[in-house]
Amino acid sequence: MIGSLNMLGYGIATIGPAIAVGLIFAAYINGVARQPEAQGKLQPIAILGFALAEALAIIGIGLAFVL
Repeated sequence: MIGSLNMLGYGIATIGPAIAVGLIFAAYINGVARQPEAQGKLQPIAILGFALAEALAIIGIGLAFVL
């Protein structure tokens, strides 16, 4: 039963990174739509934000398996 509760907690914890990824790419698309010439500067920032948000989900699944 404990493993099931860990995975349930992980499923709930992934809601935060999922929302973060959506907001990051929504802001990126909005920025590129307003200033198309800034795409070169905005894209690496968006990818970095995506990686950091997904790192939270990866840490969460690691903790779910450890605990």
